[in-house]
Parts: sequence; structure tokens; C-alpha cells
Amino acid sequence: MRPEYHDDRQIWTSALGEGGLTDMALIPESLRDAPFALRITQRAGGRAAIIYRRQADPEGRDRLQRVGDLPPLALQATLPMVREAIRAGRQRLIHNGGNDGNGLMEPGAFKPLDSQWGVRVACYALVTASLRDGERMLLASEHLRHANPDQLAWWLGLLMQRDNVRALRALRILTEAVQ
Repeated sequence: MRPEYHDDRQIWTSALGEGGLTDMALIPESLRDAPFALRITQRAGGRAAIIYRRQADPEGRDRLQRVGDLPPLALQATLPMVREAIRAGRQRLIHNGGNDGNGLMEPGAFKPLDSQWGVRVACYALVTASLRDGERMLLASEHLRHANPDQLAWWLGLLMQRDNVRALRALRILTEAVQ
């Protein structure tokens, strides 16, 4: 991969196939540029997390909108994936001259996530909503951690629909979140 500069932003390009540039991914320079964000909160049962996705609101403005939350049990089951996602966002932020922040898993501020890790955490939050089996959540976390982000983006599109019962059930079965 090699950096290019467009409109004062650093763009990473990678050559795929016969030397042609076919994949361009914008590295979030700050929370404002990040397609996903994660916020760690403190609840009575322990630390929890809320995942947000950048979407247009009814007025057409780009805003972070809540996708789902990770209750304490779900957050504990996916802690390695969440830490890796936050580290990836922090490294890109530091690489682009930003502040690395104080703590990795400290409650409070929003943590930017890139499109590859954000979609994984968002799918995990939707898949594990209302589940109570920690071992199954751990299996789902491992499956989503190693899944193709492009395929997960497709699944996330299905899961964000109003009538998502069949898609949610299918992804839960595929990730072994349920039997």
C-alpha cells in the first residue's frame, strides 16, 4: 500500500490484480471522519458499550446514529475484538497526527472505528442483542472477528431493515450465537 493525497487527506490505495488501483479506503483522521464510533459506558452491572454508525439524518446532515449496544456480558465476550478495533482506530488517528487518548477502554469519549472493524462490532451488537449465553457470544465474536468485512457490510444492511427477523436469525445461526 502507498499513500496518496487528495483534498489534504491521506488516502491509502492498494493494488489488486494486474497492478490496477481498484481499492481506495479513507483512513479516518478523527471522529468526524470515522464511519463508526464506539462509546464505553459504566453501568450497574459493569462496563458496557454503544456502537454508532455515521448516516444521514432526515435533514440530510451526516450524524452518528445508534446501531446497538453491548451489555456487560456481551462486551466481556467480545473484549479482544473491541480492543483490536479501538487500537486500529487509535493507530490511524496517531498516524494522522491526532492525540492517542488516555485509556483504551476508559468510559466516556467516543472512539473512532474504521469501516472494517466498525461493521464487525455493529453486527456483533445486533446478533447478541437479548442473548444471555456467554459461550455462544464468544463463538459469535470469534466468527465475526475473522469474517470478511465486505460480507458483513451486506449483512449489516439487512439487519438495519425494519423486517430483519429472518436475516438476524440466519446470521445468529451462521455465527453459532444460537443452536
